Amino acid sequence: MREIIFDTETTGFDPKNGDRMVEIGCIEMVNRVETGRTYHAYFNPERSMPAEAEAVHGLSDAFLADKPLFSECAQEFLDFIEDSPMVAHNAGFDFNFINAELRLCGLPEVSRDRMVDTVALAKVRHPGAKLSLDALCSRYGIDRSHRTKHGALLDSELLAQVYVELRGGRQIGLELVAENTEIVTEIKVFNKKDRIFRQARPHAPTEEERVAHAEFLKSVDTPLWGDTE
Repeated sequence: MREIIFDTETTGFDPKNGDRMVEIGCIEMVNRVETGRTYHAYFNPERSMPAEAEAVHGLSDAFLADKPLFSECAQEFLDFIEDSPMVAHNAGFDFNFINAELRLCGLPEVSRDRMVDTVALAKVRHPGAKLSLDALCSRYGIDRSHRTKHGALLDSELLAQVYVELRGGRQIGLELVAENTEIVTEIKVFNKKDRIFRQARPHAPTEEERVAHAEFLKSVDTPLWGDTE
C-alpha cells in the first residue's frame, strides 16, 4: 500500500485569516517502508512573515522572496501524491492549508477521506500521554537531535518513523502462518470402552531390596526414614 507522509509550514494558524503555506515536504512509503522518493518545495506566500511564525520554522521574507508561487507547483505536487492516503501530525491543520491553496488555484481539493491523523492514532495508543511529535520521538527512541527548528521535509522524515511505530512497528518477515499454508488440526475423541485395560505393574520392593535398604540406612547418621525395622 502506498502512503504519503507529509508536513507543511505556514505563516500562521488559519488560512481563513489570510495565512498561507510556505513549505511542504512529502515522503513516499510503500507497505510502511520509505521508497526514497520525496517531494519538497518552498513557496512565496505573497505576504509578510509574522515574527512568531519565523521563530518556529526560520523562513524569512528574504528567503522566500525568490521562491515560486504554489500555483506554479500545484500540478507537480498533485502528480506526486496521486490518490494515496495522506498521513500528517494534526492532519486537519495541514489539509486546511493545502485545500485553501488549491482553491486559490481553481483546482479540486484533496478529499479528507484520504486523511490519516497521527495525533488521533497516538491518542488511542497512548491515552493521556503527550502527543507532540517531539514527545512521540522520545517515546520511540527516534533521534531528533538535528531538529533545531521545524522543517516540512525533516518533520516528515521523523513522522514517517513515528507512524511505523504507531502502526505496530516493523516486523519484516515475522508471520505466524506463511501465505497459502493450510493448518489442519485433527481431534480424535476416545471412548472409555475403547481403552485397552492393562494390569498394574508390580511396584512393591522385593525382600532382597528391603534388606539392602536397611543395611544402607545403618550407615546414615539419624536417617529421616526413622526406624528401619
